Amino acid sequence: MTATAKMRVLLIESQYFPPIDSYKTLLNNDILQIEKYEHYQKLSYRNRCYVAGPNGRMILSVPLTRGKNQRTVMKDVRISNEEKWQSLHWKTLVSAYRRSPWFEYYEADLQELYEQEFKYLLDWNLACFEWMNSKLGIVVPITFTESYQKETSGVTDARDTILPGPVVTGGPALYTQVFQERIGFLPGLSCLDLLFCEGKQALKVLQEGSGK
Repeated sequence: MTATAKMRVLLIESQYFPPIDSYKTLLNNDILQIEKYEHYQKLSYRNRCYVAGPNGRMILSVPLTRGKNQRTVMKDVRISNEEKWQSLHWKTLVSAYRRSPWFEYYEADLQELYEQEFKYLLDWNLACFEWMNSKLGIVVPITFTESYQKETSGVTDARDTILPGPVVTGGPALYTQVFQERIGFLPGLSCLDLLFCEGKQALKVLQEGSGK
């Protein structure tokens, strides 16, 4: 990139171990800007991610102190740590991916992350995002919004454009998933799925999927 080239900025909501589609979008930009002044929106990737199970897609959902129907500003959304959700999420990941080619390689490091307690959803999501970036080998500057702006300019506004939805299996496969022979390829999964299945080749898969 030349000194005069314009830096491409992606604006997106905070997500819990973002889905593969978010990463493919990220790779076509130079800077990530995370929205922190919006009101929390339910039925999104903000406090949930999806992983592959033997019978289809499984949800990992972070419990919130005022529930999923709250209208709190995202930066103030608190995690309900009265529930042993991290232990449950970790056990689900172990059960789903212990037979995947690369899970053992990342297991100890990821377990350490799940043993840390976080008060705010934004902080937890950021820790997960930075962990994933370090494993993928992605280096991207991260900034945060300073206020909520419905209309934006000079950025690629991807807020609420990548959302959970009905899963149709059997579509084009970017890589081989753990239970693919049994249930077909599952889209919309967390990048954790790609990492555990492809390991050090995960970034290459993302780059090919993003058109880079």
